[in-house]
Amino acid sequence: MSSEALAFLMFIAGLVLLMGIGLNMAFALVLTGAAMAWALDFWDTQLLAQNMVAGIDSFPLLAVPFFILAGELMNSGGISRRIIEMAQAWVGHIHGGLGFVAIGAAVLMASMSGSALADTAALATILLPMMKQQGYPMHTSAGLIASGGIIAPIIPPSMPFVIYGVTTNTSISALFISGIVPGILMGVGLIVAWKLQLRSIDLPPGGPRLSLGDRLRAVRKAFWALLMPLIIIGGMKSGLFTPTEAAVVAAMYALVVALLIHRELKIVEVGPVLVRAAKTTAVVMFLCAGAQVASYMITLADLPNVLTGMLGTMIDNPRLLMAAMMLALVLIGTALDLTPTILIFAPVMLPIAVKAGIDPVYFGLMFVLNGAIGLITPPVGTVLNVVAGVGRLPMHQVIKGVNPFLITYLVLLVLFIIFPQIVTAPVAWMR
Repeated sequence: MSSEALAFLMFIAGLVLLMGIGLNMAFALVLTGAAMAWALDFWDTQLLAQNMVAGIDSFPLLAVPFFILAGELMNSGGISRRIIEMAQAWVGHIHGGLGFVAIGAAVLMASMSGSALADTAALATILLPMMKQQGYPMHTSAGLIASGGIIAPIIPPSMPFVIYGVTTNTSISALFISGIVPGILMGVGLIVAWKLQLRSIDLPPGGPRLSLGDRLRAVRKAFWALLMPLIIIGGMKSGLFTPTEAAVVAAMYALVVALLIHRELKIVEVGPVLVRAAKTTAVVMFLCAGAQVASYMITLADLPNVLTGMLGTMIDNPRLLMAAMMLALVLIGTALDLTPTILIFAPVMLPIAVKAGIDPVYFGLMFVLNGAIGLITPPVGTVLNVVAGVGRLPMHQVIKGVNPFLITYLVLLVLFIIFPQIVTAPVAWMR
């Protein structure tokens, strides 16, 4: 067996073993990268340290802590709550209205925070108690909220797109644009799936229909929240600021709105918000550092060319190749979270896709979408864990409730493989 093949086997076996014993993913990546370095006779502690620093020494990655901070400020400053209240004012009165509120709020909040976990936590905290009080089945409600939460990595601004763009040297602005139509279609798909679910759910009649004046008042209360995505996307499209600078604008905007306009966040509460954002940022950045070590060793092992040789028969059939890689990512998503999936496999798979003539931005959208679906796929399913924790529900109930919506997303994934123009046409038009 060649040293390259041995190194790759050590990487896979080591990662599975370390994950199995519950070791933190970042430490697992560093240790498996070090094992690969030893197998390739390339052991050098200084090189390992340099790669860890290189993994986080990136200007575009500065967007990550600021988008995380923006999400924390939105939840603490009443911005998320106003979005939910506005959605409830417009559709809360219809049969199953709280489900449609959850979907509408998920799409709107996705255009502000870019974090699946932050959006899911906000939605679950506010909506799950209301749904329980009104007699909604908890497993279906939890499944819907979890499914709505993963729209956040697709609609801009998206933290996974930032990480993917930095990792693969793909235009982050183009990735942001590519997520608009698929993100909206995910919302539409959830509406269809929820309507089908309502046929088998016995719910009490919806509340009273609010007057147009009350609805407009709810929109007015949410005005500053609705302005946020327009500023971010408009600023990037006009060239006023880069995606990294957009993250800073989003965080500062959320801070000003929470402190001075809504006045729901006090000065003394800013410190704890910063601490929460810093803790989340540290986790993500440590993952980036550890993944750089593994990625560097994977490159030394020439894994992309090895996989290209294995998939050589599919190079001439881009759709078949895309389907094969998406199937592999579905399986990977059951075991790995979205961020490590991007950091480990995107640099390996993208060169193969490009060699087959697949647009790198389109591949990036499909990669992140597949990884986002993995967030609601057991056994890892971090978004499932958030909903189960907030709602104090058994995990098996949440998994049962998410299945119909998971099928909807898989259908959309197949649709995007068959018709890539759904993704590529808006990007070409916006450029």
